[in-house]
Amino acid sequence: MAVREIEPVQLELDRLENMAESGYYNPYTMFDWPDTIEHDKPWMSENLVTLAGTPMWDNLTREQQLALTREESMNFFSLNIHGIRELLSEVVMRIHDRVYADVSEFLHHFIGEENEHMWFFAQFCLRYSGRLYPAQPTLQASSVEHLSEVARELIVFARILIFEEIVDYFNALMATDQTLPAIAREINRVHHQDESRHVAFGRMIFTNLVGQVAKRDPAELPTVAAYLENYLQYSIGTLYNPAAYRAAGIPDALALRREAINHPARIAEHDKILNRTRKFLTKSGVGREAIN
Repeated sequence: MAVREIEPVQLELDRLENMAESGYYNPYTMFDWPDTIEHDKPWMSENLVTLAGTPMWDNLTREQQLALTREESMNFFSLNIHGIRELLSEVVMRIHDRVYADVSEFLHHFIGEENEHMWFFAQFCLRYSGRLYPAQPTLQASSVEHLSEVARELIVFARILIFEEIVDYFNALMATDQTLPAIAREINRVHHQDESRHVAFGRMIFTNLVGQVAKRDPAELPTVAAYLENYLQYSIGTLYNPAAYRAAGIPDALALRREAINHPARIAEHDKILNRTRKFLTKSGVGREAIN
C-alpha cells in the first residue's frame, strides 16, 4: 500500500502492551462450554434488544420475547465475527508498513486477540444455534474516494474504532447481567476486558491521523465527518435484522424493522449507544457539528 502522504504514526503504547502481556489468557481452554443453554433465560439483555421500550416488544408473547433475545444474541455475535474479519484484513495489510513501524508490536497483540475473539464468538453461535447470521452489505466509501490518502486512512481506522466502541457498549452491560446464562456473561466480560485496550489504542491512532489531515487539508474534515455520521447510522441499522425477527416467529419482519428503527424510544436508545463515540468525534473535530 502506498503511504507517501502519511507521516509515521508514533504513539506511547508501553502501558497497553504490558497490559496485553500480563493479562494474556488461553481462550481455547478458559471457557466452560455447557452442552446446552437454558431457553427460559434471555441470551441478550432484554433492554438491549431492538424492540425494547416499544409497544412492539410488549405485544410479543413471552416465548417470542425470549426467542428474540436468542436470535439477536446470535446476530450480535455474528456482527462481531464479520466486523473482526474486516478489521483484521485492514490491520494485517499495515502491520509491517513503515508508517506503523512504531506501533507494530501492539498490532501483533491486537491481531492475536481479535482472532481469538472471532473464534469464541463463532463457538457460541455454532454450539448453541448451529449457524452464523450472514454478513450484511457494508457501507460503501465511494463518497470519500476523492479524499487524500491520509484522510482515507483515517476513515479506515475510524470504522474500526466505531465498530469496537458500539460493541463494547453492549459487552459492558451484558457482562454483569445476572439474568443471562453464565457463558453469555463470560464471553461479554472477556471481550470487554480486551476491547478496553483496543478502544484506547483506536482513539490514539485516530487522533494522530485526524491531526495529520487537519495539518494537510482541514477542508477535508467536513467530508470525513459526514461519512462517519453515516457510518454510525449504518452500524446501528445492522442490529435490526429482519432475519432475527423471522427466526423468533415474529411476522411482517421488514415492516417491523422500519417501524422499530424509527420509534422515538429506539432513537433515544441509539443516542445512548452512540453518546460516548459522538462526544469523542466532536472533540476531535469530526463530529456532526463539523458537517457543512
